[in-house]
Amino acid sequence: MTARVVAYAVRSGIVGLNVVTGALTADPATAAAPVAFVRNPDELARAVAADAAPVVVAWSFYSTDFVRMRDDLARARRAIGDRPGVVHVAGGVHATAEPAATLGAGWDLAAIGEGEATMIALVRALTAGADPRAVPGLAYRDGAGALITTGAAQREPLGAYPPWYPPLHRWNPIELTRGCIYACSFCQTPFMFKARFRHRPIDDVRRWVRELVAAGGRYVRFLTPTALSYGSDGPDVDLAAVTALLATVRAELPADGKLYFGSFPSELRPEHVTAEAMAVLARYVDNRHVVLGGQSGSARMLAAMRRGHDVAAVERAVAIAVAAGFVPDVDLLLGLPGEAEDDQRATMALADRLVAAGARIHSHAFMPLPGTPLKDAAPAPIAPAVAAALTRLEGRAETYGQWRAQTGAAAELVELRRQRPRQ
Repeated sequence: MTARVVAYAVRSGIVGLNVVTGALTADPATAAAPVAFVRNPDELARAVAADAAPVVVAWSFYSTDFVRMRDDLARARRAIGDRPGVVHVAGGVHATAEPAATLGAGWDLAAIGEGEATMIALVRALTAGADPRAVPGLAYRDGAGALITTGAAQREPLGAYPPWYPPLHRWNPIELTRGCIYACSFCQTPFMFKARFRHRPIDDVRRWVRELVAAGGRYVRFLTPTALSYGSDGPDVDLAAVTALLATVRAELPADGKLYFGSFPSELRPEHVTAEAMAVLARYVDNRHVVLGGQSGSARMLAAMRRGHDVAAVERAVAIAVAAGFVPDVDLLLGLPGEAEDDQRATMALADRLVAAGARIHSHAFMPLPGTPLKDAAPAPIAPAVAAALTRLEGRAETYGQWRAQTGAAAELVELRRQRPRQ
């Protein structure tokens, strides 16, 4: 009996689940595997009970959603009861970074790293009646409670799998680049996907844009840690590759189609912003806002987080983007480990200069994300005067963001770190 997949598609894991279920369609042995997407524990229980086939219940989430997803798993297990043949597997950045905690919270398996090949192998194993714990790319607890890992999953070129689940048109931004050479110390991406770039080929992007348009889709977004790095293996911009990508996508879209690039979730690094690059964007894209990763107004903190650019690069990028007709939304991050009030004041001074130059500020608070070099670091408190300055900018609609909620999430992550189980 062919194994089924039930994807718990809520919160931060939706795109990841679209991608790993989409991978099933690329393998002849799993292409016909039934897949259902559910949004709460009751729906999950009903989907599992649909027939007696083995079921992979797929979960994916960011670290900030771990507690809520843990609670949803407990509710789902109570609703499912003792139905045999059900395997709960968690993947994504948190499961990769914290497999022991993930298993300790009740998941049967933790998928480590990229999940496409692992999902295919899991469905094949359950269909064949084989032990899913033999599948590469997993962690589990053995009978004695020891943490066991099964080796690295197969890593394919980015274009080997669809960017979403095609049968149900589960559209999401097309993942354009996986991995990041910059390896900023606060970011999970390079430490899950390696500190190198893997780009989706233009012909593969064209294929999926055509499918989207044929099914009635009218706009395209991209997922990439650094949009102007497309086609490049290193820090230099390959503007010819970026131009070819955007021209190809624009040619595939209908007259009323929209192309978004350099806006969320495809930010620009400030040192990549040149008049030539922005002229290319102005020609092809529909977004008038671009997202720039500025992060700090303190040279000391930029160096500490390994950003690879200085404060002047951020100000130059804003000036160039504004001159090209764009509104830059600049990410600024406060509360980094070791950050002093003087560093925070430097960041707020930069915010004032950027706003005066025509930018908006996207404000963030540091969170010690598992899997990063700063996973065990203590966030610095945001000084009251700095918090008041942020509030004033918010009152003038010159900044936006979830920095208050992120300070709470940071405290939750610190508490989870204290509860971290043994490996």
